[in-house]
Amino acid sequence: MSIRENVHKVIDLIKPEHILVSVFDKAGLEELIRGILEANTSAKFYSTGGTGKKIIEILGPDASKNYISVEEFTGAPEMEGGLVKTLHPKIHAGLLAERGNPAHEEYLYATLAQGSRYAGVYFDIFVGNLYPFTSVIAKEGTTAETARVNIDIGGPAMTMASAKNWHSIAALTSPGQYAGFVGALRKNDGKISLEQRFRLATQAMRTIGEYRTAIGNYFADLDFTRDVKPFLNIG
Repeated sequence: MSIRENVHKVIDLIKPEHILVSVFDKAGLEELIRGILEANTSAKFYSTGGTGKKIIEILGPDASKNYISVEEFTGAPEMEGGLVKTLHPKIHAGLLAERGNPAHEEYLYATLAQGSRYAGVYFDIFVGNLYPFTSVIAKEGTTAETARVNIDIGGPAMTMASAKNWHSIAALTSPGQYAGFVGALRKNDGKISLEQRFRLATQAMRTIGEYRTAIGNYFADLDFTRDVKPFLNIG
């Protein structure tokens, strides 16, 4: 394993062309999508499940011009229970790839295109918010098993990948950020600035830290015999 700093030129202003969306809370999504399309009418949105249905509804009859399902994009169907939809090289390469890196471009455009209808892309925006774990555990009668299945895996992985790679991608993690983001797009001639991407990344990192801490604290406080074992079908 080799870890190195980015040696390639970092771009200040990025035009939003490929947008990955995975949200539990769909508030404000229409205004965000309209704002992005105002900046680039040919922008492509990638999503799955309920989020995908909402995006198609927003885009209307010509949705296919601007929408590709994650399953179609990756060529990999989800596992029963709605699992591993976004845990795919095509998704995470698009979030982590360095712009201007020839090796990364080869991986996106050639390696990931093999045996597939679609090559990889650089994602310019990731829009994501997580399963409401803290709201679930706050409900009376919630069991450890209910809490366990409400742990979001793909969402935090995509969020941290986007936050880490703020050189290349903007990470939106709350509907409360959408209006300001669209306003900045208009101010910057339809492009996302490097400083804006950095500031969004710091918020995303904090959000994931708080989320994972809440999960760790909840399970650490449980008694296995009393709080966990009785709710399992042990064979």
